[in-house]
Amino acid sequence: MSFGRALATVSGLTLLSRIGGFIRDSLTAVFLGAGMEADAFFVAQRLPNLFRSLFAEGAFSAAFVPLYTIEHERHGEEAAQRFAGQALMALLAFLLPFSILVMFWMPKLMLILAPGFEHDPQKFDLAVRFSTITFPYLALISVTALQTGVLNARGRFGPGAAAPIALNLVLIAGMLLAQFFGWDVALTLAWAVTVSGAVQCVWLAISCARARLAIPLLKPHFGEAVRKLFHRIGPGAVGAGAAQINLLVSTILASTLPTGAVSYLFYADRLNQLPLGIIGIAVATTLLPLLTRHIEAGEEDQARRLNSRAIVFCLALGLPATLGLSLLATPIIQTLFQHGAFTAEDTKATAQVLAAYALGVPAFLLVKVFAAGFFARHDTKTPVRIALIAIGANIAGAVLLVGPMGPVGIALASSLAVWINAAFLLRRLRQKRIQLAEATLPVLIRKLILCALWMGLLCLALDHFLWDRISAPSLIQEILALSALIGASSLAYGVALHFSGVVRGQDIWRLLVRRGFQKTLARPTPQPVAGDRPHI
Repeated sequence: MSFGRALATVSGLTLLSRIGGFIRDSLTAVFLGAGMEADAFFVAQRLPNLFRSLFAEGAFSAAFVPLYTIEHERHGEEAAQRFAGQALMALLAFLLPFSILVMFWMPKLMLILAPGFEHDPQKFDLAVRFSTITFPYLALISVTALQTGVLNARGRFGPGAAAPIALNLVLIAGMLLAQFFGWDVALTLAWAVTVSGAVQCVWLAISCARARLAIPLLKPHFGEAVRKLFHRIGPGAVGAGAAQINLLVSTILASTLPTGAVSYLFYADRLNQLPLGIIGIAVATTLLPLLTRHIEAGEEDQARRLNSRAIVFCLALGLPATLGLSLLATPIIQTLFQHGAFTAEDTKATAQVLAAYALGVPAFLLVKVFAAGFFARHDTKTPVRIALIAIGANIAGAVLLVGPMGPVGIALASSLAVWINAAFLLRRLRQKRIQLAEATLPVLIRKLILCALWMGLLCLALDHFLWDRISAPSLIQEILALSALIGASSLAYGVALHFSGVVRGQDIWRLLVRRGFQKTLARPTPQPVAGDRPHI
């Protein structure tokens, strides 16, 4: 499968997942708002998501896929599947007892995860109870992550990208059933998280079986390939889990603020995850296995071309996403969440946090591309060292800013940290003399920035002159008004891309109808003018 087609597949399915996520989060805002139960549930979600990134999805994507690809290329399919089976059993041999210990010590762990809750016994007890229920999700999603890695390494990106849709569907169904039968909504949501992990695991098992890639159940055996895997998972976990570690720091600090701060950060981060998920996860999922193949084959020119396309794709969607989320934060939050238990004050506070989070979107996407350049060359240590620097910057920034700025300071520190991460990765790539992209890329980047600024000016004008006049208390009217704002801004951006020569009108049409997607970013790019740097 080509990079463009794979990217379109993952992006499209991730978009469906994010739409389901919006419905889920909107219902959560209606039923729970930003109160005590919401804070407790969001903390309960944070813990398994942190370890999922550290031990499962992020670390396996960085360590497992290249090793599995090499095993398949050098020793054949049977050896690759045997390696996958041994890796699965070794992973479970660690995670099952680990999960039991964490669930047993959850009250002690909660003192670290949300120390501010200790002063509110009811909220603390709820957080402990919900976290104990949700934590088995870690082991289930770890199996899912390995199954996804096998499928991705063999060019089958659809099933893994579709799996998160099940999470949203199960949680939505849980809330609706809770309302119908009169169950406790927050408690039902906690159980639904674990159930969704089982559903995703079964879905991927069926997908592997259909692709004749079923992972065999073997006795744990730490052969050479498995030892390499777990040797790389350690540093890979820190690098891939940097974003989750930053969110954990945010949760710890937010727990010391008045009730609602944890919820404001959660709702804002969920919206911020839309471009991060659709673009970032899609790029990370598709780029790494393809990049690994080119580098293993000594095709550095193809690797540079692939990186260039990924960077253009990230910035072409990431820059307008940053401006849109920042400048239209209030209309977006008001339309999606300001219903039921979610108040106008909650909207104002969440919008400010969202604007701060959105500043880091382009950097987060670039980190995915830059880090893949190291992982594909089997260097997991460099991204880890840099991620640790970024985590330290995030902690220092959040501690300094949380006092004067509250949850907004926490979000701003997170954005600054991810820019530090991206800058250090790029600097290290240059020091290693790795030519990351083609010579024409700087020309495109400058044009993309100008196009995004034009779109941002239009967003400001429309928000200032039109939103208060055309928005109304009716949800349908608010949706139509917001759609008009986003649609007009997106159209203006598309026109700017066309006339700047970055993307032609016919390329945008191909992208929308999902035909010839790979041609959109693969066409010849403008020649650099005098003085342009040859590579970045």
